[in-house]
Amino acid sequence: MTKSFLIGFTALALTLGACGQKAPPPPVAPPLPPAPVVDPNSTDPNSLETTLLPAMQADMVAKAGSDTVYFGTDEYTLDMPARTTLAAQARWLIAHPQVRASLEGHCDVRGTREYNQALGERRANSVREFMLSQGVPAAQLVVTSWGKEKPVATGSNESAWAQNRREVTVIIR
Repeated sequence: MTKSFLIGFTALALTLGACGQKAPPPPVAPPLPPAPVVDPNSTDPNSLETTLLPAMQADMVAKAGSDTVYFGTDEYTLDMPARTTLAAQARWLIAHPQVRASLEGHCDVRGTREYNQALGERRANSVREFMLSQGVPAAQLVVTSWGKEKPVATGSNESAWAQNRREVTVIIR
């Protein structure tokens, strides 16, 4: 065998040998953890993965007149002023389907934590039912109860208690 034949054969063998080897696959990024599952009807405020939208909140307040409605002691029924405010909020929500609203029920400091948590939920649910009756899609509404955990007025008098017996519609993503 000639020297040039051996060199050509060796080169061919090396080329074919290299073709048989596969390049290692590119590294695969680990999968992202699943997004948290959020119950849209949850009343646990800590279960909400939300982003507040202050500019949208301000726009809703400017167009609806308020983001808050008030209740009597141990009450969760909506009076006429509350219905008027909520109807304006509902119109705003229908016009802005890209956002959701957290309907946040609050109570005054009297009563047990458990009682006020349940009363705050009933208040938020009464607002939810009214909003649904106005045509707001259920997927756009989240019910939240803060009970007596977030008072806006301090004091142990009727004036402070009346300010804390409320539902606040908070615009969220």
